[in-house]
Amino acid sequence: MLAKSLAAAVAVAALFGSSCAAPLVAPAKSAVQLVERDRGSDFNVTYSSNYTEHLPRTLIIATGGTIAGSSADNTDTTTYTAGTVGIEQLIVAVPELLNVSNVDGIQFSNIASESISDGMALNLSKLVNEALCSNASKWDAAVITHGTDTLEETAFFIDATLQCDKPVVVVGAMRPSTAIGADGGNNLLSAVTTAVTPASRNRGTLIVLNDRICQALYCQKTQANTVDTFKSPEQGFIGTLLSTKPVYYSTPSQPTFKRVYDLSNVTSLPPVEILIGYQGADLALMDVAVSGGAKGIVIAGVGSGSVSETGKDHVAKAVEQGVPVVRSTKINVGAVPSPAYANTIAAGLLNPVKARRLLQILLALGKSNDEVKQAFEEQLQGFLTLDLKKHY
Repeated sequence: MLAKSLAAAVAVAALFGSSCAAPLVAPAKSAVQLVERDRGSDFNVTYSSNYTEHLPRTLIIATGGTIAGSSADNTDTTTYTAGTVGIEQLIVAVPELLNVSNVDGIQFSNIASESISDGMALNLSKLVNEALCSNASKWDAAVITHGTDTLEETAFFIDATLQCDKPVVVVGAMRPSTAIGADGGNNLLSAVTTAVTPASRNRGTLIVLNDRICQALYCQKTQANTVDTFKSPEQGFIGTLLSTKPVYYSTPSQPTFKRVYDLSNVTSLPPVEILIGYQGADLALMDVAVSGGAKGIVIAGVGSGSVSETGKDHVAKAVEQGVPVVRSTKINVGAVPSPAYANTIAAGLLNPVKARRLLQILLALGKSNDEVKQAFEEQLQGFLTLDLKKHY
């Protein structure tokens, strides 16, 4: 198997820049025994590294995206094709992975991330939960390779549905694997190293790119083209990587507004649409969305979730039909507090795409509109109505 993998490494040596010039086999260590891995066919594992005693086990789940993209032009970072490189090539192209973890790979999908459907997101959540949280789990951590355009949605969804404290890291790249200065190799190594670091437990799902670590609840894509795109503008990064070693700024903790939901008995996610606010937006498309079967609506409103006067009638009509309407902000950063519009639900600190995922989760679990409103608003409203005089 080593000979086969070494040949594959040579074939894809250009994929991820200079790190790929290193040999596939990790530096020799005394008393280390290499044996064939159990390929775990029950999880459709299609790649397994050789096994090194005393190293943790990581499951890498590939979904596609730029990190698996390629182009005939090594300067092309805009018109490449996403999702063309397979999971084995991704792993073999970064032989340094074998210094920090035994790895198994699953090719969950190989597409651009905007094409990931609700059904795929639900299946991915169930796969991660089964792989990490079941009594028969063989893995210490999971890494999901993903397109950056919707990476924050998947990371948030996994974070909100993961039933154990094992680390999950979602990672991508801003440059395709064939580009000069491709960032995928370093990002993948950073992600696996972060995932298997004991200090990563009890922190929830993490996003790792460009030597930065941030929590899924707060992390978002902030720039369409550059490698330093993923940030947590208000809450900040929780750590960095120095020579691919994770350095955390504080001990493990969970975000204040995080809630976790069990979707093990959920078979599908209800359709929820997002409408954007702008000057004079009448939101008439809300009627079309509801008529088309939308079970919930998120408004990416202006400012702190404001809705135009001409749009309020359509909001009221949707609510009268039993469709919950959540107000977020197209600015993506900042809070949408309650109350402002009595018949809507305030998204709090969630941006529109994360508010959509949470609304889908709550509706899939059969929550009433009052319960949905409580889930979105209760904690932040508790802070805003806190009487400090009673606490001193």
